[in-house]
Amino acid sequence: MTALRSLPPWASYVLQGLVLTALAVLLFRTVDWAEAARLVTGARPMPLIAAALMLTFQTLLSALRWRLTASRLGIALPIEFAIREYYLSQVVNQSLPGGVLGDAGRAIRARGAAGLMASGQAVIFERVAGQLGLLSILVAALAINAVTPGGLRWPVAVQNALWVALGIGLIGAVALFLLNRSVLLGRSLLQFHHAVLAGPVLAPQVVLSLGTACCNIAAFALCAAAIGAPLPPVAAAALVPMILFAMVLPLSISGWGLREGAAALLFPVAGLSASAGLAASVAFGLTFLAITLPGLLMLRRGPDLAEARQPEPDP
Repeated sequence: MTALRSLPPWASYVLQGLVLTALAVLLFRTVDWAEAARLVTGARPMPLIAAALMLTFQTLLSALRWRLTASRLGIALPIEFAIREYYLSQVVNQSLPGGVLGDAGRAIRARGAAGLMASGQAVIFERVAGQLGLLSILVAALAINAVTPGGLRWPVAVQNALWVALGIGLIGAVALFLLNRSVLLGRSLLQFHHAVLAGPVLAPQVVLSLGTACCNIAAFALCAAAIGAPLPPVAAAALVPMILFAMVLPLSISGWGLREGAAALLFPVAGLSASAGLAASVAFGLTFLAITLPGLLMLRRGPDLAEARQPEPDP
């Protein structure tokens, strides 16, 4: 992903256009668009409202996780500032390609007395902690499904993709272990441990990260229920993280297209149609876009965090 973000702007836009065009062709060939449109337009409002509440709660928990992570790196964020900036970053991420410019702005405006390096690490570590929470639920759901008779029916292509992802993860872990000898990476890993995994903060970090992951999964499942394609709990816990992980790739605006393609591919695993997957993903995307609207009010934001007092020493 770092390599993708380092491309020249024109090359990045061309790559994004090619990927989205390929996804559009794939979806056109495999999905009944008329059926998907009918499901979206006929969505029941109450599950969508519940999904919006889940996503709002997820935003608040994420802001608290950022505040906790930053405090461990010497940045004291007022709670109002953390919530305001998180909403503002979501608006930017929903509006511009890449899905990270809002987070970059959040780091810049929170640099305060600790400097840009520390504020940037706080943002990155907070996002990584959230992905780890989602990954933990995915692994647990896959383990439960493996020992449960009549579980999800995985197509060969999806099974192969899972094995490839697992292999990449293992290679990445080994690479990190070997590169840990470098001064810069070693220091960053130590700071990540201090900010996210150390004893005094491990429990609240786990609660906040699992909380945000559960809110995201529940919101997607509620959107699926709203369009008439309910996901069983284990299926939601296994499939939704995979769908949401597709949004991490900086190849579209806020994951649009990538998320829908993943949902159309994975919903048949749970015995639902690809059209239902597309419709559920569109409903989720629109609901998420709606709950970021308060961030528009933050465009007339207050001043940056000019000063940040050092938190009290850890006991």
